[in-house]
Amino acid sequence: MNHAPTPGDGLEFVKRDGRWADLERLRSGNPMYDATIEEVKGRRIRVGDHWLADFASCNYLGFDLEPEIMDAIAPEVARWGTHPSWSRLLGNPAIYPQIEEKLTALLDAPDTLVFPTITHIHMSVLPILAGKGMVFLDSQAHKTIYDGSMYARGLGATVQRFRANDHEHLRELLKAAPAGVSKIVAMDGVNSMTGNAPDLKAFAAVAREYGALLYVDDAHGFGVIGERAANEKSPYGLKGNAIVKYSGETYDNVVLVGGFSKSYSSLLAFLALPTWLKNHLKVSAPPYLYSGPAPTASLATVMAGLDLNEKRGDDIRADLYRKTMKVLDHVRGLGVFTPNTGTTPVIELPLAEGEDIDAVGKLLWDRGIYVTLAAYPLVPRDQVGFRAQVTAANSDAELDELNAVITELHAAGKLRRVEQ
Repeated sequence: MNHAPTPGDGLEFVKRDGRWADLERLRSGNPMYDATIEEVKGRRIRVGDHWLADFASCNYLGFDLEPEIMDAIAPEVARWGTHPSWSRLLGNPAIYPQIEEKLTALLDAPDTLVFPTITHIHMSVLPILAGKGMVFLDSQAHKTIYDGSMYARGLGATVQRFRANDHEHLRELLKAAPAGVSKIVAMDGVNSMTGNAPDLKAFAAVAREYGALLYVDDAHGFGVIGERAANEKSPYGLKGNAIVKYSGETYDNVVLVGGFSKSYSSLLAFLALPTWLKNHLKVSAPPYLYSGPAPTASLATVMAGLDLNEKRGDDIRADLYRKTMKVLDHVRGLGVFTPNTGTTPVIELPLAEGEDIDAVGKLLWDRGIYVTLAAYPLVPRDQVGFRAQVTAANSDAELDELNAVITELHAAGKLRRVEQ
């Protein structure tokens, strides 16, 4: 006799997958997860009747709150409508090539190509570049790079992982690779959790030595770090033109990926690449062939953001550096461990062994501090904690509130200490 199916039988395995238990506990019971934000005033947000200082935003330059950027939206919407719905292969509003021209000049790159998101790029372009060859993937690369690499593997590429920040391990793997196959080295620029930048010059040298293409996602570096010069106003360098220029490198055998959703507060992403490759991707990359473009408001705010960056960007970055160091100096002065060994505004604070991220998240909430909770399996169990991101729009009063809560958590033994 056949067993009569009951509703949900085919999906019971989802409920039994224990990997997501911690996240589900936070989603269902911690106010810091899955919150509905009802009002924004500067970097203060309201959830219900509870106001919090926002340190979960990635809008590092505060462009999301700049009046002249917001004012740029209406004229472009009047010109193009809310959303030009052609795929880019069919038709490009003139604002697209204008953005690419300005971006190419800012990055000092051979050429640029913009897509809606970085995830689109990793899932479509990375497999095209890899082909049937090999992808050498940084062990700490962002999940979206990992996903793009796994898709490339499904299409016939071989994927090998190298230890993070270890260009000598990469050299060993490249040296052992078969001759005559294409080789892609895929890695982050400024890491989204640690805030650290790799030794890009060393990785570029190894990649070139073995004829590999270096593919770098600098989502969190673009807009913050840039080219170095004697007249720079902070250790971030000038122009915010990303890690290739910050490292004093060229684009030879390098493809840079970045996005406007962090520092520029807009929905758009890009590749810096040779013109021949740009033209090839126009006929081979699904987002260019099939996807609707970014909304007109995003295109308008990108253009306005590029203009504002040219006028005031270095002053904004100098203020961002000052504010970031106010927190980093406090953390380091307490002896609290953070993997951020530099000066970028991404400040991860792992919990002490055995501490509960749910309890820490609720304490932060009660103290009016909104952060990114990093729970397992989003991070390994020994890295569970929270990430505070400083932006130019955070006030000094908000920074003082954050530092006071860090002091409280440290005194209660909730945060990992620097090993003596």
